[in-house]
Amino acid sequence: MTVVRTWVLPVLRIMIWAVIAVALVVLAFRGSGDTGPAGATSAPGVDLGSPSIPVARGTVTNTVSVQGAIAADPAVPVKATAAGTVSRLHVGAGAPVAAGDKLLDVRYEEERDPVVGTDAEGNPTSTPRDPLVKVVTVTAPAAGRLATLDVLKDQVVAVGDAVGTISPGTLSVTASLSQADQFRLLSPPSTAEVTVTGGPAPFTCTGLTLGAPPGEGDQADAGVDPMTGMPIAATTTARCAVPAGVTVFAGMAATVAIQAGEVADALVLPVTAVQGSVQNGMVWVPGADGAPEERPVTLGLTDGQQVEITGGLTEGESVLEFVPVPDDAAADPHGMGGPYG
Repeated sequence: MTVVRTWVLPVLRIMIWAVIAVALVVLAFRGSGDTGPAGATSAPGVDLGSPSIPVARGTVTNTVSVQGAIAADPAVPVKATAAGTVSRLHVGAGAPVAAGDKLLDVRYEEERDPVVGTDAEGNPTSTPRDPLVKVVTVTAPAAGRLATLDVLKDQVVAVGDAVGTISPGTLSVTASLSQADQFRLLSPPSTAEVTVTGGPAPFTCTGLTLGAPPGEGDQADAGVDPMTGMPIAATTTARCAVPAGVTVFAGMAATVAIQAGEVADALVLPVTAVQGSVQNGMVWVPGADGAPEERPVTLGLTDGQQVEITGGLTEGESVLEFVPVPDDAAADPHGMGGPYG
């Protein structure tokens, strides 16, 4: 037993470890991708580059959907159209009025030239005349309710003075648009589809306009940037009129869907393959030497997932599925200078 423990067992351990080492070496050489003695090759390595995709045909529906709210239309100011004294009030605050209805009269005097002539002896004379009294009636500039009347009888007013306001009693749908939304609405339609949370069935609002918010109170955030987590400031507001007969109230939340075009059987690519999203862009195609090559393209509609290619590529051509990221951009995960920056 002493001989077995002293010589046999250590020798067996050495032989086992030697067999394991030889097996590892063989596996390493076989997995290197070299051609073996029988001409067989190992599986190819994993390609970590951007895959290529063909330019295909599809339908692009450019529908911008944003969150908004029902808002009362602003009051219309009533202004004095003459300088003088308020001589009569035709209606009081709170009264319903139609466009053109009489609201108040402004009395003023207009000086007249004296009457000139000659007396019996032929001397020139000048006889003053009383001023000409005129009355100008201020009418309602819009239909609605006379919300305020800010003048009294016999009060002196000047041209342009605010003498009251008319509440039209109508409602509109307003929604803040981000910069990306505005680029997708370069040619906006005149209508939008509105869905009011917990309200009536979806309806079409008319007279859609895009413009700067009327006041700081409407400068609502237009969402959150997914890259930075910071709020996206709204730079413009979409506004359209709620049609008569639709029962909604100011302050209700609403979803506004604006369809700004649709194209069928168009050349399309995913937005991940295109640098740029409006009018002009850049794609990368596999070059003859395998290196990606830039190619300018012209762009049409986009739905946020795919974009229409109107020039620069033909159907079936291959492009990189993802815009190449510069090495320095990849080194800084918090940088904002990537291909979309």
